[in-house]
Amino acid sequence: MERIQILWADDEMDLLKPHLLFLKDKGYDVITATSGDEALELADKNDFAVVLLDENMPGISGLETLTRLKSKHSGIPVIMITKSEEEHLMEDAIGSKISDYLIKPVNPNQILLSLKKTLDKNRLISEKTNSSYAQQFRQIGMTMSDRLTWAEWAELYRKLVYWELELDKSNDEGMSEMLQTQKVEANKIFCKFFENNYIGWLKGKGTNAPLFSHNLINEKVLPLLEKPEPVFLILIDNLRFDQWRIIQPFIAEYFKIEAEEMYSCILPSVTHYARNAMFAGLMPSEIQKRYPQYWVSEGSEEGRNEHEAQLLAEQLKRLGKDVKMGYKKVTQNHLGKKLVDNMNNLMQNKLNVIVYNFVDILSHSRTEMEFVRELTSDGKAYRSITSSWFNNSPLLEMIKYIASKKGRMVITTDHGSIQVKQPSTFSGPKELNANLRYKTGRGMSMESRDVFFIKNPSDAFLPEDSMGYNFAFAKEDNYLVYQNGFNKIVSIYKNSFQHGGLSMEETMVPVITLSAK
Repeated sequence: MERIQILWADDEMDLLKPHLLFLKDKGYDVITATSGDEALELADKNDFAVVLLDENMPGISGLETLTRLKSKHSGIPVIMITKSEEEHLMEDAIGSKISDYLIKPVNPNQILLSLKKTLDKNRLISEKTNSSYAQQFRQIGMTMSDRLTWAEWAELYRKLVYWELELDKSNDEGMSEMLQTQKVEANKIFCKFFENNYIGWLKGKGTNAPLFSHNLINEKVLPLLEKPEPVFLILIDNLRFDQWRIIQPFIAEYFKIEAEEMYSCILPSVTHYARNAMFAGLMPSEIQKRYPQYWVSEGSEEGRNEHEAQLLAEQLKRLGKDVKMGYKKVTQNHLGKKLVDNMNNLMQNKLNVIVYNFVDILSHSRTEMEFVRELTSDGKAYRSITSSWFNNSPLLEMIKYIASKKGRMVITTDHGSIQVKQPSTFSGPKELNANLRYKTGRGMSMESRDVFFIKNPSDAFLPEDSMGYNFAFAKEDNYLVYQNGFNKIVSIYKNSFQHGGLSMEETMVPVITLSAK
């Protein structure tokens, strides 16, 4: 057994000889110091696994020693030991990121338990996580083989995301690969299920249909207007369920989660269709017929989401909701900061909609900038950069402000994204739309196993821009590539995060209802 070297700083070391003998017998080599200055000098010369630090020593205090130690050796775990139970000392020590806190007198077993908890915590958590997922693996596999409803698929997807986040912490590549294999299989079965039911759901046939984009505001936002507090709908563009779970702890400091649900994005799972449908409360073909001035066709150079505020106003009017409404879209960081300064004015509105585009911009930037591609090489990295952005974003400042004013809030998105890995070749006219996850137009030829093909757009309430137009949605982690120029496109887009097609990650997306704490 490899022995572990630790530092113990205490001015009463003579009284602790039985503890030192006990720890030596358990595999620990203990180097001692009787003052803070001596402890700091030893820490500079040795590589300690952990430091036991007495709070009350002559010379510099334990807390001052802790501060200086962390400034030079931030990675060393520190266990603080003190005679005092004063709350402010505990708060100061915990605020300085100690690993544990013990009150004198301590017995040898207390010290041993604290050392094991500090040194073996990550290993024990990893082993427990791996063991638990290994037990769940078979159960999840058996569940996938059942004839699931959409709600049951949503629950299964929750489980997969839960284990994905847990395994992120364990850093066990074998287990993570095992989970990714299971997700691939789940997506394959889910896509078949969705393909077989989608058009029937939209036409009101069958049972157990999910909540779709065009019904979201009516069912999840407008009922909150009956209450006295102002309501904020915050739409974070292109936010997957796993990314929601990553930013949830930051929000939970200020808001209580009343409901964490999932709804189904319509197809294509892109902003032009899904978000317009959400704000209009109508499917795309219905928007085109009822509000042609607000619908922009695929081939147009005009912005396709320039009329969201008007579409929302029309939906509110149609549903008899006569409320003061504000709409803001944030596409750059300075616009977010500007909106933070304007939050007091927004509180005068009964309903505020804030569209925040960072995650969508990150997804697109990944394919355009090499350094972003390196930072978001996989799902774990993608989640990490989302967390870092959100924790330092103007959006979090807005959320804090809303909480301080006791506002109500709904957080959602228009669609998710999937990391594409399998190129699927197709042929067709060059004027087809550029999206890698869906194509629309005439004369398309592609692998039927890789796509959900809709010959008649009206069946799926999609616009019919001209006779003979079809829609094809890439399934699972496929992406559609012209046969000509295949290698160049693959070199740019393989392993990028895309949306527009059919997968759990793109279509099963979060809608969260929150109230201020």
